Amino acid sequence: MSCCDHDCHAPNNDSRYRRILWAALGLNAAMFLIEIVASVIAGSVSLRADALDFLGDAANYALALAVVDLALHWRARAALLKGSVMGMFGLWVAGSAIYSAITATVPKAEVMGAIGLLALAVNLGVAGLLYRYRGVDSQALSVWLCTRNDCIANIAVMLAGAGVWASATAWPDIAVAAIIACLGLSSAVRIIRQALREMRGHGVPRGLPVE
Repeated sequence: MSCCDHDCHAPNNDSRYRRILWAALGLNAAMFLIEIVASVIAGSVSLRADALDFLGDAANYALALAVVDLALHWRARAALLKGSVMGMFGLWVAGSAIYSAITATVPKAEVMGAIGLLALAVNLGVAGLLYRYRGVDSQALSVWLCTRNDCIANIAVMLAGAGVWASATAWPDIAVAAIIACLGLSSAVRIIRQALREMRGHGVPRGLPVE
């Protein structure tokens, strides 16, 4: 397949998709502020990691809105950038988990559980809205994977809160931060691979479902 054949697909100009991205942008920015404050109050590295994940997602939605009407090769470049940022985020969280393992400060479990539940409700709503668009291209895939990862991370934060409460140690919190790091790194690899295929003219055709 030639580059023209691949790039000549029409960009995703669905007005409903735009509205979903704007809603997701606002919700993620608000949750970043809530979680970063809660992470300080609770002393939780997993909440801090999740808060910065919300900030990264807000930036991702803003970038998605900026390129949604552009040709596929430009959307693929945007996805490549986001995949790289997700990878760096995963490495940062891994470093934070190691630091917390050394300091071993016990976080406040009740704050972790309450904020994790709120974050999960927000992300489940956004994930449901984005689900039908996940197979359009690497740009839409990256947006979907960010939201899916957030749902998993939110559940993990809630479980970490329960673990901290039961064990009175910081280890469940540290373990969840490590899981978030792995999610970020694995999704970054997946996004980068598909973006590179699209930039070479061998991407997934528009509308093909993504597993």
